[in-house]
Amino acid sequence: MNMNITLQQVAFFAVAIFITVFSVMTVTTSKILRSATYLLFVLFGTAAIYFLLDYTFLGAVQLMVYAGGIIVLYVFSILLTSSDQSMNQKLKKSKIIASLIAAIAGAVIVLFIIMTHHFVPSASTETDELAMKTIGRALMGSDKYQYLLPFEAISVLLLACIIGGLLIARKR
Repeated sequence: MNMNITLQQVAFFAVAIFITVFSVMTVTTSKILRSATYLLFVLFGTAAIYFLLDYTFLGAVQLMVYAGGIIVLYVFSILLTSSDQSMNQKLKKSKIIASLIAAIAGAVIVLFIIMTHHFVPSASTETDELAMKTIGRALMGSDKYQYLLPFEAISVLLLACIIGGLLIARKR
């Protein structure tokens, strides 16, 4: 059996391990600010996956919107609203058992999908990437299949979250 491993595959596995480690650290740490920091590294790894797949626009959006904007919003909200005294509660045994069952079920599903599907790399090495102007018109247009309304709705939702966080912090 001929196993030729390319540099792209090595990079993919390195990034996958990076994402996995920081994902586990995100959900297992007891400090919420550390959790947000580990989530930032997970989002950086996700952007790296997009760049490895030659989806440069999605990688750039991942870095700017999620790793940049959303994490800053999380950290801002955490620093304004949370205190570490509320995070020091011990988990019940039933929650730990339910978490383990859910993790094992997820691992079984992922292994089943990997084992039953034959993933074939695409034969085309050319990237058929759209021009930024075309993507911008599709995102900001108001015609059918364009996304101005959802974009505005999300921006209003984020503004409401910021105002709510400020109001909660102000009451204290």
